[in-house]
Amino acid sequence: MNGIAQSIPFSMPMFRTFVPEKIRPWVYVFIAVTFQFSGGLYIGTLNQMMGETTLMREDLLMCLYANLTGMAIYFPLLFRMKFRFTNKTLLCAAATGVLVCNMVAPCITFLPLLWFVCFIEGMCKIQGTFECMSNIQLWMTPSRDFSVFFPLLHIVILGSMQLSDLLSTYLMYYYHWDYMQLFICGIMMVNLLILTVCTRHFRMFKKLPLFGIDWLGAVLWAVFVLEIAYLFDYGDYYDWWNSEVFWRLSMAVLVTFTVCVLRMFSVRHPYFEPKMFVCRHLLPILLLITFVEMFLAAEHVLEEVFLEEVMRYGTMTGVQLDWPVLSGILSGCMFTYWWLHIRRFSYLKLIIIGLAGIICYLAGMYFLLLSDIHLSLLYLPMACRGFAYAVLSATFMICLEEIMSFQHFFQALSVFNILHMVMGGVIGAAIYTRGLAYCIPDNIARYGTDVDSVAVSRMGGVIWRVMLRLSCLM
Repeated sequence: MNGIAQSIPFSMPMFRTFVPEKIRPWVYVFIAVTFQFSGGLYIGTLNQMMGETTLMREDLLMCLYANLTGMAIYFPLLFRMKFRFTNKTLLCAAATGVLVCNMVAPCITFLPLLWFVCFIEGMCKIQGTFECMSNIQLWMTPSRDFSVFFPLLHIVILGSMQLSDLLSTYLMYYYHWDYMQLFICGIMMVNLLILTVCTRHFRMFKKLPLFGIDWLGAVLWAVFVLEIAYLFDYGDYYDWWNSEVFWRLSMAVLVTFTVCVLRMFSVRHPYFEPKMFVCRHLLPILLLITFVEMFLAAEHVLEEVFLEEVMRYGTMTGVQLDWPVLSGILSGCMFTYWWLHIRRFSYLKLIIIGLAGIICYLAGMYFLLLSDIHLSLLYLPMACRGFAYAVLSATFMICLEEIMSFQHFFQALSVFNILHMVMGGVIGAAIYTRGLAYCIPDNIARYGTDVDSVAVSRMGGVIWRVMLRLSCLM
């Protein structure tokens, strides 16, 4: 396969002849970045949206989880769509879907409909990104070496995520939170113009119908993931199992999971085939990425509590920490490329280095955080977080490509991203939130008599240190 790939010169015949050969791949890189900038709603604008709408924090986070679920659950369909439709059709449909979803999302107040729109937007987002990056894979690595492709891919994906957060925050601060939606609508119109003028319908593969796809299985697995996300996202709001709503939802999760598993063993072509799970190293990878995401959930709970409630940082101050995270992501991706492609070192050692980056992040936050800390002292822990996230994300995907057959690779990638993007983070955030619910009253009871107008800031530091100790011990 590699020998064949090396003998075929790279070309992009879907472009019209007047488009220069040298800029064609960069056009697709640009389009891929714009897709990764998009989302149904944007976390960078969360605080202002909560202030102007009736939506709670849990509602907006559920929009994020719905968007990520749409991306994760769609992976097994990517190649089927590529064999059914032309590249131009798929990209135009994806850009139109992102455009429509960003246009209507700010106007929707009915939460289930808003979650559905974010879910569809996630599907369009991953479809557009995949179409762009899969067509320039041979340009990035003529031998189809995934130790080259995945690190470079994660520069586009993770780097765009950080830049999107920065852009949405700046637009919210200087204009309004819905200007990010308007920006994405405008950039998708630019994509549609480029695709209409510069590309043509070209079919690289034989047209195959969309037969044999377990559509009902896909819907059931998507419902199950969304139920898990809802369960842990709203757990603190409903007071966990002290609420009848939470008990009913827990039973619904068990029923849905049972139906999904039974269907997986009863239909001829299930959405996730049982043979995929018998791969020797798959389950350790899935368990490890879940625990990694649970540790990194400190970013969305403990870190935000410290920055907003203890330090009282404004939005524009806190967003400055995205820059060291971005530098950590870039260095992590390039380090992975150097380690695996240039030096050909061990995957296991690289995973250990990534886990060491997480430990450095948690340890750095534990020892550095005080109520009088300067913001610049947080740059190094943030860079460690970005470095660890990039290294582990790219390495685990490379491992999946090596241990899985092509038939099951995209199914395994879907399960991996369900745990990677949705379940690990939401479960970890729920654990941290529950820990805060116990530790804050306990610390107030212990130190309440010592609190006055001078010592009140110290109390925040004490609470924070207790919670960081819990996070490091988990």
